[in-house]
Formats: sequence, C-alpha cells, structure tokens
Amino acid sequence: MRWAWRGRVPYAEALAAQRAHRDALVEGRGEEVVWLLEHDPVITTGRRGVDDLDPERILGAGYALEAAERGGLATCHEPGQLVGYVLIDAREIGVRRTVDAIETAIAAWLAAQGVEAGPREGYPGVWIGRDKVCAVGLHFRAGFTLHGFALNLVNDLTGFGLITPCGIVDGGVTALKRLVPSAPSPEAAAPAVGEIVVQHLLDARRGPVNRWGPKARSSVVEHRSDTAGVAGSSPAVPTIAPHR
Repeated sequence: MRWAWRGRVPYAEALAAQRAHRDALVEGRGEEVVWLLEHDPVITTGRRGVDDLDPERILGAGYALEAAERGGLATCHEPGQLVGYVLIDAREIGVRRTVDAIETAIAAWLAAQGVEAGPREGYPGVWIGRDKVCAVGLHFRAGFTLHGFALNLVNDLTGFGLITPCGIVDGGVTALKRLVPSAPSPEAAAPAVGEIVVQHLLDARRGPVNRWGPKARSSVVEHRSDTAGVAGSSPAVPTIAPHR
C-alpha cells in the first residue's frame, strides 16, 4: 500500500479513475493506494436524496454539482482542501475499522500541527469542538473501497455556505488555517498525511483501532484488543459508510 499525489483533478475524472482502479483491484490487478489531490469547486451528493439543494444557486456560484455512490448527504470540495481517495482491499479490516483508522490518522496528523481534534458525541467525523474539519465517506464493494476523506486546510469554505454540510444543522465546518496561521497547502501536507493514513490502515489489519485514545494523538497509534471492530461488507452487497 502506498500514497500518491495527483495534483488538481476534476471530480468526474477522479471518480471515473477510482472506479476503474477498484475494478482492477477486485479482479486481482493493480495495487492498493491512497490518492491525494485537490478538486475544482464542486458540490457532491451521495446515494441519499438531498431535499434542500438549490442547483441554480450552486452552479451560479461557480460550483459543479455531482452525484456519487458514497454514503451521506451533500458536501463540498474546493481548492485548498486535501482530498484522499482510499483504494484498498479492506476485507481483513472491515468497514468500521477502516473508517476508524482514517479518522484516527487524521486526528494524529492534526495533533502534530498543534490542534486537538476528536469525536463529537452523536456525530461521525473528525471535529474541532463543534466544527467539523474532516469528512469521511466510503463505499465498499466485495470488501474493496472507493472514495475517502476531505480535510479542510486552507480553503475558504465558501462552498459550504451553499449547502447544509452532511445534513448537520447544529454544528459548523472549519479549516486548519483558522487555527494555524502557517497551515500547509494540500500539496505540502500530502506526504505526512499520506504516510500516516497508510500506516494506520496497515496497522488496522493487525487489530482493532484504539479510536480517539490518548495514543491516537501521536504519530504512532497502539491498537488494543478491547476495541471492537466491525465486520466488512458481504461480497455480493455494497456497503455504504456514511459521509463523515
């Protein structure tokens, strides 16, 4: 498993490439990879309907509008946000542990920037107080993953004002630059984020993730057997991990 920086890629192009790569993995071809990139401004939706979208307003603001097979409701991608697409064989990890590994890795990276992030009771994702800094949305087919995470770094969050992000009405969104004046660009952050996400996913294959525990806030997480994982998807039925 490795990570790769792909630069700025249009959403539809990246989605087609992800699907082709996962198909190859399912067929026993290709390699496991975490793609790191940026998108042009785009609002995306998952498989659930979104009642309060205003397509005319979204398109008028210069954002594209795309739908995909991930879980969750509407979210935003825009320059300055680091997007990670996780294309791996997660059959040994399972749905819950895969998501936990990604979230815990992002929290550990944020800790290295001097920012304490963690869960918000009753809500998924990576949060700083009542504001979400990173969303996670995955799709599993035959145990192989598609989609990934979106970490707000230096984006101005304009697009989030066009939607109800992930359907959450009693919380906000934030970006690292609001807390750390020297917040890195997506390209600058990619090597460290890529390394820690890959390592946490590899570690998750060896056992359950110590989710949000004290050691999850360091660069190395000790996984403990008293943390339960979640079984992976059925080979025949796709599984949706909510956009977080």
